[in-house]
Amino acid sequence: MTGSEAEDAALAHLVAHGCRLETRNYRSRFGEIDLIVREGATLVFVEVRKRSRHDFGGAAASITASKQAKLLTTARQYLAQLGREVPCRFDAVLIDGAGHIEWLRNAFGE
Repeated sequence: MTGSEAEDAALAHLVAHGCRLETRNYRSRFGEIDLIVREGATLVFVEVRKRSRHDFGGAAASITASKQAKLLTTARQYLAQLGREVPCRFDAVLIDGAGHIEWLRNAFGE
């Protein structure tokens, strides 16, 4: 499964659970956010991680403090472009080598 296929699978999972896609692969000079979706009134910034093995903590452990900081900064830029405050959170969708999907709500944040 490629990174793009993992994002497709993650998006399909989120949509099946009531989320609506806002944007995909949002880029700024600070980094990239894989998926931005809405769950009700909440804007959700989603990091998708695929790992075929569980060595070194698996997919969840690969979202390092440095990666989280880049996501936070990129999300702030996205929110500034909206021009209004909205409730938001950071989720992670983890996919293992067997294609099992785990959705972690409020995976990290300030």
